[in-house]
Amino acid sequence: MRGIFSVVGLLLVVAVVALLARKQLTSVAAPPASAGSSEAAAVAPAGTPRQQVQQFQQAVQESMQAPRPEPDTK
Repeated sequence: MRGIFSVVGLLLVVAVVALLARKQLTSVAAPPASAGSSEAAAVAPAGTPRQQVQQFQQAVQESMQAPRPEPDTK
């Protein structure tokens, strides 16, 4: 009896997670067609994938090299 409740509970949890995942994936669907082409162009990444990786690595390096602010010790 205990095993049956465990299996039923597990199936219920899986069903809830599947419904939430489906809802989340449908909310991330493509933007409406009425959106301006300038917005679509701004979202599209520029350059080749290799250039994109290099730009990302540069941004990470720059952020790592930035000095941290000094805490106020008053």
